[in-house]
Parts: sequence; C-alpha cells; structure tokens
Amino acid sequence: MRTWPPIEPMEALSHRHLLTLKLTVDAPGAAIIGSTGSGLRSIVPVVSGTFAGERLSGRVLHGADWVLAHGDSRMEIDVRLIMETGDGAKIYLTYQGEFRGEPGALPALARGEVLADDSYSLSTRARFECGDKRYSWLNDVHAVGTGTQSGFNPTYQLFEIAPLAK
Repeated sequence: MRTWPPIEPMEALSHRHLLTLKLTVDAPGAAIIGSTGSGLRSIVPVVSGTFAGERLSGRVLHGADWVLAHGDSRMEIDVRLIMETGDGAKIYLTYQGEFRGEPGALPALARGEVLADDSYSLSTRARFECGDKRYSWLNDVHAVGTGTQSGFNPTYQLFEIAPLAK
C-alpha cells in the first residue's frame, strides 16, 4: 500500500515546557455513579492546586475529574479546571488521558498509596481557553503531558507541541 505523501519517520517532536500542574483532589468526596456499560464512573472534586511555567503561573480554583475505571489497572480521565494566574486572568483547562498501571494499581491509589514510578503511566492531551488578551495565545496551544501520582494527587508536566518561534 502506498501512502501519499510519503511518511517520513519523526526524529524529534518540537515541544516546549508549558507548565507544571500540581493538584489536590478530594478522593473521599467523589460522587460514585456506579458501574455503567462503559466502566465504573465516578466524579472526583479537584479542591486546589498550583501551576507554574515560564509564561504563566497561578492557582487552581476548582474543578473535577470525570473518571471511568476499567478493572483494577486502567482508568480514563476527563479533567476540567478553572485556573487563575497570579495577575488575575481566568483560564479554563480541560484534559483527557489515561492511567495504566500494574494489576491492583487503582485499589492502591484509592487507599492513598504512593505507587512506584515504573509501575504505571499517566498521559494526557490538553486544551486551554482564555478570554484575557494577555493569555489569548493559550487558545491556540496544543499540549500533551505526563503525570505522576502522590497518593491520589497528581502532578503533570504539560508541553506545548510544535510551538511557534517567538
């Protein structure tokens, strides 16, 4: 099968660190919807957090994670946050992704255990919305991220993909 145009292997993906996002979630306050045809659905409140990067920093005001668990080692995440920069701009951040761990990883997280870094992966794709002109550039950002867990609280490194030279 021929592809057109020919596909060249990607040697490097142009990216730039955008921000580090640290969240505090209220796992005991989760609304458990229950087992649906798609998996075990719960909605977990995000009660606070911080974000910091070269071009923006501030705090997370609130949000939630619409979690869909599959068995004891995989979950889909769908997070929506309201963030505020240090100079008062409001930003809406939404990201979706997946947590994959060794068998038993999700029950361990639910107990607040810290997992070994090499026992799971957490990856996301993110989109931003901002009406403040100082941060309107975020509306065009395509970002991906990786995360780590400290108990149930995640920390993400988000990267802007193929950033424009400025």
